[in-house]
Amino acid sequence: MLTRARLALVLSLAASSLAALGCGGAQQPVPSANANANANANANANANANANAPTVDDARAFLAQVDTDLHALWAARDRAAWVSLTYITDDTEALAAAGEQATAEYVTKKVQESQRFAALALPDDLARQMKLLRLAQTVPAPSDPQKANELASIEAAMGGAYGKASYCPPATSKLRSFLKKGETCMHLEDLEKVLSTSRDPAALEEAWKGWHDTARPQRDRYVKYVALANQGAKELGFADVGALWRSGYDMKPEDFEADIERLWGQVKPLYDELHCYARSKLRAKYGKDKISEHGLIPAPYLANMWAQSWEDDFDLLAPYRGEPTLDISKTLAAKKIDAKGMVKIGESFFTSLGLDPLPASFWERSMFTRPRDRDVVCHASAWDVTWNDDLRIKMCIEPTTDDLVVIHHELGHDFYYSQYYKMPILFQTTGANDGFHEAIGDTIALSVTPQYLKDRGLLTTLPKGDKSRIDALMKKALEKVAFLPFGLTIDKWRWDVFAGKTPPERYNQAWWALKAKYQGVGPGEARTEDDFDPAAKYHVATSTPYIRYFLAFVYEFQFHRALCKAAGFTGPLDQCSIYGNKAAGEKLRAMLAMGESKPWQDAMQAITGDREADASAILEYFAPLRSWMKDQIKDEKCGW
Repeated sequence: MLTRARLALVLSLAASSLAALGCGGAQQPVPSANANANANANANANANANANAPTVDDARAFLAQVDTDLHALWAARDRAAWVSLTYITDDTEALAAAGEQATAEYVTKKVQESQRFAALALPDDLARQMKLLRLAQTVPAPSDPQKANELASIEAAMGGAYGKASYCPPATSKLRSFLKKGETCMHLEDLEKVLSTSRDPAALEEAWKGWHDTARPQRDRYVKYVALANQGAKELGFADVGALWRSGYDMKPEDFEADIERLWGQVKPLYDELHCYARSKLRAKYGKDKISEHGLIPAPYLANMWAQSWEDDFDLLAPYRGEPTLDISKTLAAKKIDAKGMVKIGESFFTSLGLDPLPASFWERSMFTRPRDRDVVCHASAWDVTWNDDLRIKMCIEPTTDDLVVIHHELGHDFYYSQYYKMPILFQTTGANDGFHEAIGDTIALSVTPQYLKDRGLLTTLPKGDKSRIDALMKKALEKVAFLPFGLTIDKWRWDVFAGKTPPERYNQAWWALKAKYQGVGPGEARTEDDFDPAAKYHVATSTPYIRYFLAFVYEFQFHRALCKAAGFTGPLDQCSIYGNKAAGEKLRAMLAMGESKPWQDAMQAITGDREADASAILEYFAPLRSWMKDQIKDEKCGW
C-alpha cells in the first residue's frame, strides 16, 4: 500500500509528467533545472509534513497521558479543596488556590496541544474525550502565569469569605434571642433558622439583610474574576465563560438555551398558580402593607434565604391545618438517630436497589457535623476526592426531615461516582451531564412516601384521605415547583455578566430584575449597587454552574416516572416508591454506569426511553394539587 507521503510524491510526479505532455499532444517547454529542483523540494516538504502528521495512535497516547496527569492533578487539587472547606485558614485557602491554579494551567495547555488532532478522524471514544478535555475546566485559567495565579487566589478568597461570613446582631436586635450560648455572631445556618421558624417581620427582615450584606466585599473580587476567567475561556476558543458552560450539553449553546425556555414554558402555569396561592396566604398572615395583592413577594417572607424553596412556610401555606404531616424530625430526635445514623438510612435505600454499600473510607473521612473548633463551609456536597472511589460527603447534619432529604441527594452523587470511577477520567466529570448528577438522589427521595417511612419505623401512623394527600403535595410543590424559576436566574444572570451584557455598575439591578421576571420575588427593601446580593449564594461565590439544578428538578420527575414503570407500579406518581425493587435498580445502574462516555440523550433513553427532557411528569405528579389550587385562587388577581 502507498503511504500518504508516498502517494503525494507519486501524484506530484504524475502531475509533472502530464504538464510535460501538455494537451492535445502539443509540445511544451522543457522545465529548467531550477524548476525541477523546486518541484523536488516541494515534494520532499509535503512528504515530511505528512510523515509528521498526527495519527490515531498519537491521539490515543496523548489522551492516555492526560488521563494519568489529571488523576494526579485533580486528586491533589481536591484534597486541598476538601481541607480548605473543612478547615478554613489562610494557609488552606492558599493550598486550594495552588491546586486550582495547577490544574487550570495544565488543562489550558493540553487543550491548546490537542488542536494538532483537530483535523484527524478519531474513534468515537477518543473524539468524545477530546471534546470533554476542552470543557474540563469550569473556570479556565489564562495562559499568563501571573494572571492564572491571581484568578486562583480570587476564587479561593471568595469561597473562604463565604464560609467564614457571619452577622453579628446589635444589642437591641430581636435576633439576640436566637444566638447560641456564648456566641455573639450568627453563621448562615443560624440565620436560616430564623427565617424558617420566626414569623416576626422585623426578625425575618433583619436576618435576611444581615446575611446578604456579608456579600458586599465580594463585588470587587468578582469584577476581576470575570475578566480573568473570560480571558481563559477566550484562549480556548469560547466567546466567554458562559458560552463554555452552555457548550457542555451535547447541543449548540443557542439550542440549549432555547430548550431551557421550552421546559420552563411547560411548568410556568403551575408555578404561577402556586405563586398566586402563596401570596394570598402570606398576605393574610402579614397584611397588605407587607404583601401586596398584585405584586412581588418580598424574599424575607418565603422562609428561605434566597427564596429558592418555600416549604418552611408550610405552617402558613398548608391547605388543611391539623392533618398528619411527613415531618419526622421529632421521631429522629426521639430515637436518638445521630448524623451518621441518618446517613445509614440514606445508604440503605440505594443498597435496597442492588447497588453496593459505601466503602469503609466514606465513614472515616466524611464530615457529618459542624466542628466546634474551626470554620468550615457547611453547604452540603459530595465528593470522590481522589477520583478512585474515595467517596465522602461534607455536611452539618441536623436531625430534621429536610436534612434526611439532603442526605439522599448527596448520596446520589456518591453512588453515581461509584459506578464509573474506573472509566477514563474525562468520562467522570459530570455524569451524563451535570443535571443528571444532581437528579439521582432527588429521584430516590421522591420514593420516600408515607408507606416507606412507616415501614422504616420513622412514621407511626399513615395519613389518610385526600386532605393529607393534598397537604403532602403542597409541601413538595413548595420545595420543587417553587425552585424552578430560581434555578434559571443564577446562570441567566451570570451568562449576561460573562457576556458583558450586564456591566459591573448594574450587577445588583440585573439580579433583582431577573428574580422579578422569573420568580415574582423582590428584596422587600431597597437594594443598591453598594450591595452584591448574587454572591450571598454559595454557587456564585464558588464558581459552581447552576442551571444543572433546574435540569435536575425536571429530570428527577421524568426519571421517577420511568423507574416506577420499570418497577411495575401503575398508580399515581406521588404514591410510588421503588424501595427494594431490583428491576428499577438495574435500570438505574445501567444509566449510572455510562458516566459521560455517551451524549446525555443516550443516557436519557437508557432510563426513560426518550431522548429529550420532558417536564410533563411534573404536571402529572402535581395534578391533584393543581385541581385543588385552582379553586382556591379563583378570586385572586394572579400574576405580578
